[in-house]
Amino acid sequence: MKAVVCLVAAFVAVTLSQDAKDKESDRPTVFQRLIPADVLRDFPGTCFASTRCATFEPGASWDLKPFCGRSTCVAQQGRLWELVEDCGPLPKPNPKCKLSEKTNKTADFPMCCPVFDCEAGITLEYPDIPRAPEAGPGSSAASAPAGNQAVAAAKP
Repeated sequence: MKAVVCLVAAFVAVTLSQDAKDKESDRPTVFQRLIPADVLRDFPGTCFASTRCATFEPGASWDLKPFCGRSTCVAQQGRLWELVEDCGPLPKPNPKCKLSEKTNKTADFPMCCPVFDCEAGITLEYPDIPRAPEAGPGSSAASAPAGNQAVAAAKP
Protein backbone atom coordinates (compact mmCIF):
# COMPACT_ATOMS: atom_id res chain seq x y z
CA MET A 1 0.00 0.00 0.00
CA LYS A 2 2.85 2.39 0.87
CA ALA A 3 4.46 1.60 -2.47
CA VAL A 4 1.29 2.55 -4.35
CA VAL A 5 1.02 5.84 -2.42
CA CYS A 6 4.69 6.60 -3.15
CA LEU A 7 4.21 5.85 -6.86
CA VAL A 8 1.13 8.08 -7.05
CA ALA A 9 2.97 10.89 -5.21
CA ALA A 10 5.95 10.58 -7.56
CA PHE A 11 3.65 10.63 -10.61
CA VAL A 12 1.88 13.77 -9.35
CA ALA A 13 5.22 15.48 -8.63
CA VAL A 14 6.55 14.71 -12.12
CA THR A 15 3.31 15.88 -13.74
CA LEU A 16 3.32 19.17 -11.81
CA SER A 17 6.99 19.69 -12.63
CA GLN A 18 6.31 19.17 -16.35
CA ASP A 19 3.34 21.58 -16.23
CA ALA A 20 5.57 24.22 -14.65
CA LYS A 21 8.19 23.73 -17.39
CA ASP A 22 5.51 23.96 -20.10
CA LYS A 23 4.15 27.19 -18.62
CA GLU A 24 7.66 28.66 -18.39
CA SER A 25 8.37 27.90 -22.06
CA ASP A 26 5.04 29.53 -23.01
CA ARG A 27 6.01 32.78 -21.32
CA PRO A 28 6.80 35.50 -23.86
CA THR A 29 10.08 37.35 -24.05
CA VAL A 30 9.73 40.95 -22.92
CA PHE A 31 11.71 43.70 -24.66
CA GLN A 32 12.56 46.87 -22.76
CA ARG A 33 13.71 50.27 -23.93
CA LEU A 34 14.15 53.56 -22.12
CA ILE A 35 12.96 56.63 -24.06
CA PRO A 36 12.55 60.29 -23.11
CA ALA A 37 9.11 60.72 -21.55
CA ASP A 38 6.46 63.03 -22.94
CA VAL A 39 5.94 65.84 -20.43
CA LEU A 40 3.16 68.42 -20.61
CA ARG A 41 4.17 71.98 -19.67
CA ASP A 42 1.16 72.26 -17.34
CA PHE A 43 2.14 69.06 -15.50
CA PRO A 44 5.92 69.18 -14.97
CA GLY A 45 7.42 66.28 -13.07
CA THR A 46 4.98 63.74 -14.50
CA CYS A 47 5.04 61.50 -17.58
CA PHE A 48 2.25 61.93 -20.12
CA ALA A 49 0.76 58.67 -21.41
CA SER A 50 -0.77 59.30 -24.83
CA THR A 51 -2.51 55.90 -24.84
CA ARG A 52 -4.39 56.87 -21.67
CA CYS A 53 -4.46 60.67 -22.07
CA ALA A 54 -3.26 60.87 -18.47
CA THR A 55 -0.20 61.85 -16.45
CA PHE A 56 1.73 59.54 -14.13
CA GLU A 57 4.14 60.19 -11.27
CA PRO A 58 7.62 58.64 -11.39
CA GLY A 59 7.41 54.98 -10.38
CA ALA A 60 3.87 54.52 -11.70
CA SER A 61 3.10 52.09 -14.54
CA TRP A 62 0.29 51.92 -17.11
CA ASP A 63 -0.77 49.55 -19.84
CA LEU A 64 -0.46 50.52 -23.49
CA LYS A 65 -3.78 49.11 -24.65
CA PRO A 66 -4.84 48.77 -27.44
CA PHE A 67 -1.19 47.77 -27.90
CA CYS A 68 0.43 44.88 -26.05
CA GLY A 69 2.80 46.57 -23.63
CA ARG A 70 3.39 48.44 -20.40
CA SER A 71 5.23 51.67 -19.58
CA THR A 72 6.70 52.99 -16.35
CA CYS A 73 7.57 56.61 -15.56
CA VAL A 74 11.21 56.84 -14.42
CA ALA A 75 12.98 59.87 -12.92
CA GLN A 76 16.71 59.58 -13.48
CA GLN A 77 19.57 62.07 -13.90
CA GLY A 78 17.22 65.04 -13.50
CA ARG A 79 14.97 63.96 -16.40
CA LEU A 80 11.86 61.89 -16.90
CA TRP A 81 12.10 58.70 -18.93
CA GLU A 82 9.56 56.12 -20.03
CA LEU A 83 10.54 52.49 -19.63
CA VAL A 84 8.58 50.76 -22.39
CA GLU A 85 8.08 47.00 -22.20
CA ASP A 86 6.53 45.16 -25.13
CA CYS A 87 6.64 41.94 -27.16
CA GLY A 88 9.45 43.14 -29.42
CA PRO A 89 9.67 42.57 -33.16
CA LEU A 90 7.59 39.93 -34.92
CA PRO A 91 9.55 36.97 -36.29
CA LYS A 92 10.46 36.74 -39.95
CA PRO A 93 7.73 34.97 -41.97
CA ASN A 94 8.08 31.18 -41.90
CA PRO A 95 5.54 28.89 -43.59
CA LYS A 96 6.35 26.17 -41.03
CA CYS A 97 5.27 28.35 -38.09
CA LYS A 98 1.75 29.56 -37.39
CA LEU A 99 0.25 31.93 -34.86
CA SER A 100 -0.95 29.73 -32.01
CA GLU A 101 -4.51 29.58 -30.74
CA LYS A 102 -2.93 30.26 -27.32
CA THR A 103 -2.41 33.88 -28.43
CA ASN A 104 -4.81 36.17 -26.56
CA LYS A 105 -4.47 39.72 -27.90
CA THR A 106 -6.87 41.09 -25.27
CA ALA A 107 -5.03 39.63 -22.26
CA ASP A 108 -2.98 41.83 -19.95
CA PHE A 109 0.71 42.31 -20.75
CA PRO A 110 2.81 40.17 -21.20
CA MET A 111 0.27 37.40 -21.82
CA CYS A 112 -1.06 39.33 -24.86
CA CYS A 113 2.20 38.73 -26.76
CA PRO A 114 1.90 36.45 -29.79
CA VAL A 115 2.69 32.75 -29.37
CA PHE A 116 3.82 30.72 -32.38
CA ASP A 117 3.59 26.98 -33.03
CA CYS A 118 6.32 25.62 -35.31
CA GLU A 119 6.88 22.22 -36.85
CA ALA A 120 9.40 19.99 -35.06
CA GLY A 121 12.98 21.20 -35.44
CA ILE A 122 11.99 24.66 -36.72
CA THR A 123 13.16 27.77 -34.89
CA LEU A 124 11.74 31.21 -35.50
CA GLU A 125 14.14 33.83 -36.84
CA TYR A 126 13.83 37.44 -35.73
CA PRO A 127 14.99 40.57 -37.54
CA ASP A 128 18.15 42.26 -36.36
CA ILE A 129 17.38 44.91 -33.78
CA PRO A 130 19.11 48.20 -34.61
CA ARG A 131 21.18 49.65 -31.82
CA ALA A 132 21.89 53.31 -31.23
CA PRO A 133 25.47 54.44 -31.86
CA GLU A 134 27.78 54.55 -28.88
CA ALA A 135 27.51 57.80 -26.95
CA GLY A 136 30.45 60.10 -27.39
CA PRO A 137 31.31 63.39 -25.69
CA GLY A 138 28.79 66.07 -26.60
CA SER A 139 26.27 63.71 -28.19
CA SER A 140 22.65 63.71 -27.08
CA ALA A 141 22.93 59.99 -26.28
CA ALA A 142 25.58 60.86 -23.68
CA SER A 143 22.88 62.33 -21.43
CA ALA A 144 20.77 59.17 -21.53
CA PRO A 145 20.87 56.78 -18.58
CA ALA A 146 23.17 53.78 -18.87
CA GLY A 147 21.59 50.92 -20.79
CA ASN A 148 19.51 53.19 -23.02
CA GLN A 149 21.45 52.32 -26.16
CA ALA A 150 20.23 48.73 -26.50
CA VAL A 151 16.98 46.86 -26.55
CA ALA A 152 17.00 44.25 -23.82
CA ALA A 153 15.07 41.03 -23.68
CA ALA A 154 14.03 39.37 -20.45
CA LYS A 155 11.64 36.72 -19.24
CA PRO A 156 8.86 38.24 -17.08
